[in-house]
Amino acid sequence: MAESDPQSARELSRFAENLLQQVHENFQALADKLALRMEDMGERIDDLEKHVNGLVAPAGIENANEELTH
Repeated sequence: MAESDPQSARELSRFAENLLQQVHENFQALADKLALRMEDMGERIDDLEKHVNGLVAPAGIENANEELTH
């Protein structure tokens, strides 16, 4: 039995290392995906702001943001 304990300990250690590596890889993939989505959302917000400003100017509304905050 004493001979199998070190082997079991090594197997358990390798299993834990592999599991932690998989968790790390999955977390990194999720973080990368989240960063891309945030960047995409930022671009969409910028585009929306440009479109709103493009509609506001011809409508004769100036300083709309200032009027809304007062």
